[in-house]
Amino acid sequence: MAKAKVMAGACGFTSVIKVTKTGKMKVRVQIISACQYLRSLNEDLAEVDCSRNVFGKMVDSVIYQAASRRLKHPDCPVPCAIIKTIQVELGGAIPKDVTIKIETNG
Repeated sequence: MAKAKVMAGACGFTSVIKVTKTGKMKVRVQIISACQYLRSLNEDLAEVDCSRNVFGKMVDSVIYQAASRRLKHPDCPVPCAIIKTIQVELGGAIPKDVTIKIETNG
């Protein structure tokens, strides 16, 4: 199992993404979060066939399509984290942290 912890920022929610390989190119995604919209993604991502539109263009990705239907804010970093965690669980990427640091000059 691969796991990611996402501290999303202004919304104040911290989410945990757990991805478990269930077949050669299949995974189960579980999102643990106080955000009801993120939790609703669990219905769509209970079993993901990664050989079908997960890692292609963003507009075709089943992860981003589900996020588009379920989430209220397009700036949510969780869909990206889901894809990265899937990549790690399938052995296509090494576990490496991602950081977004936002500053103002004002």
